[in-house]
Amino acid sequence: MLIFNMLKKLDDFRFIVEKRGCMNVPGLIFASEKMIPHIEKENTYQQVMNVACLPGIVKYSLAMPDIHWGYGFPIGGVAAFDVDDGVVSPGGVGYDINCGVRSLRTDLTLEEIQPYVKKLIDTIYSNVPCGVGSKGKIKVSRSQLKHVMVEGAQWAIKNGFGWNEDIERIEDYGRLDGAEPDAVSSRAIERGMPQLGSLGAGNHFLEIQVVDRIYNPRIAEKFGLFKHQIVVMIHTGSRGFGHQICSEYIHAIQRAMEKYKIRVPDRELAAVPVSSPEGKSYLAAMKAGANFAWANRQIIMHWVRESFATVLGQSPEKLGMHLIYDVAHNIAKIEKHIVDGKERTLCVHRKGATRAFPSGHPVLPEIYRDTGQPVIIPGDMGTHSYILVGTEKALKEAFGSTCHGAGRLLSRRKALKITAGRMVSKELEAKGIYTRARSVHTLREEVPEAYKDIDDVIDVVERAGLSRRVARLRPLGVVKG
Repeated sequence: MLIFNMLKKLDDFRFIVEKRGCMNVPGLIFASEKMIPHIEKENTYQQVMNVACLPGIVKYSLAMPDIHWGYGFPIGGVAAFDVDDGVVSPGGVGYDINCGVRSLRTDLTLEEIQPYVKKLIDTIYSNVPCGVGSKGKIKVSRSQLKHVMVEGAQWAIKNGFGWNEDIERIEDYGRLDGAEPDAVSSRAIERGMPQLGSLGAGNHFLEIQVVDRIYNPRIAEKFGLFKHQIVVMIHTGSRGFGHQICSEYIHAIQRAMEKYKIRVPDRELAAVPVSSPEGKSYLAAMKAGANFAWANRQIIMHWVRESFATVLGQSPEKLGMHLIYDVAHNIAKIEKHIVDGKERTLCVHRKGATRAFPSGHPVLPEIYRDTGQPVIIPGDMGTHSYILVGTEKALKEAFGSTCHGAGRLLSRRKALKITAGRMVSKELEAKGIYTRARSVHTLREEVPEAYKDIDDVIDVVERAGLSRRVARLRPLGVVKG
């Protein structure tokens, strides 16, 4: 075995961190040799090791190839805990609860839409509030927001934001059972009320893309994809609502750890038993945050459909603007998995990771039961994005999980430093990508070189067997906060 400092190479795409110290299980990182120097330089393997110290963790502390430094858990981290003797940790979900992405197909081709890209982006930019602290166009009361917390995307559709068919094309049908508004503070509600239906800033985006390559024609056809087709990708989450929930529960759980005699190597890994009152309360509030995010993306998609209709003079139905799928990236879920030949009920944390269930899995909707779950992986605003499909190997080796994006190489501060004096919008326009953003700072923070090569990340998850390529998407126009 080749040894890379703390990491031992199992094969070309798996590296193990052996048990030591307080670790209850080994760490397993999916990566290529090319990625290892950055993982070691950033010490993200240490976060993988720290997660392995949490009580009740099962099998491995996992990390995907888009791994980078996060709060407590690494971003790109996956960990599953037994519901009877394991824990739940807000750091394993993150501040942007159910940050996720959805992909919307059309019947339009590149040739048909090329002359309208700028007008479409300008119209979407006008119709979808974005930017730091942005407020949505929807005014909801406290009582209405409580319905959003419980019903998720289904609330949005009931109130005219979308089509009934959208529901079966959203992970968990756009709603987690067990959300409890009483577990959410007044401050979180105050932050959430004005932000429903807004994109936000940072790495969140809306992107018009063209399908430039098909890898699996059979599954692509099932997903409604074809070469030169126009699709739209939406990436956002629960905004200040989810951030407030996470912040408050981290502090509450840090205080509660002494009660359960839980010791962690990093205070950011604050955790309590899944079955404890504090654990149940956090999960109930987290589910409310997740449902808010699904409603948020649903409302934004409705306005994207309206924008296309306005510019092109045809209804979204005639334009074939059907949702392909919507996936969550930051979430903890109670799931059943086979571990060492036995079915166990686990609390699976995916932080900067995507569920990737295979064909035949009972939780998948009928339309994707024979293909496997669509997996949507955004790149950065200057590179390709991908649509993959879940696999049986992902279920066996990674609790049905895969990567969630390219993964940062540079902090936002470093990205601003290297782009001083540059006109990033002009650089992207030279590549044929039209951008609209509330702030030039956002464009500079999200400059393509701040991220890993998305093609390398996708190559790892495919060759490791965690998901398979279906289609590649190239950006034509981007809306950023």
